[in-house]
Amino acid sequence: MSLLRRSIKEPVPEIFEAAELLRGAVDAHLAGDTTRAAYLFRTANMPKIREWAESIWGLGWKKLIQPQIIEGAPAFKPTEDRHPNRMPNRAEEAEIIGRDGYHCRFCGIPVIHKRIRVRAKALYPEDVTWGTTNISQHAAFQTMWLQFDHLLPHSRGGTNDIDNVVITCAPCNYGRSEYTIEELGLMNPFDQEPVTSSWNGLEHLASGSAP
Repeated sequence: MSLLRRSIKEPVPEIFEAAELLRGAVDAHLAGDTTRAAYLFRTANMPKIREWAESIWGLGWKKLIQPQIIEGAPAFKPTEDRHPNRMPNRAEEAEIIGRDGYHCRFCGIPVIHKRIRVRAKALYPEDVTWGTTNISQHAAFQTMWLQFDHLLPHSRGGTNDIDNVVITCAPCNYGRSEYTIEELGLMNPFDQEPVTSSWNGLEHLASGSAP
């Protein structure tokens, strides 16, 4: 049997470089230097980050990992038999973030809540691009988009109980799709410590003050 892996694909260093650029952009904005903030937001939109994300959730992702057939794996549920709420509520979200922090529980990259990206786009619409297609969306904000991922997929009976939901980045979430972690040969994130750092998900952009 093959060894379990932590994530579908190891992150590229540009993601962490972009995180520091984004942090610098927020700090510059809060200091009133909007010219520098715009430049840093724009610089963080790196092609290498988009390439990494596309390799995980794009058409060729099965080259990275072959799903296994697991005997007795949970079957797909009819829509009417699934948990009525597709995503955690505000209180559940806060509890999960409090436990996991602002890093993907699979690949470990920094993540950013949607509300922060929306705020950044409202402030810098020319630099934090967010169109209707992947290519038109800011690569760093897209890749670092905080997701609430069900270990047992919702479509297969998974609930929003906090022991079934973890913080992930968008590529790890969408790359997993509706497979279980066992089918993809991934480690259970609860069997390893979450990544901890000074990264706060750029939440200080919403509060308007430095952390």
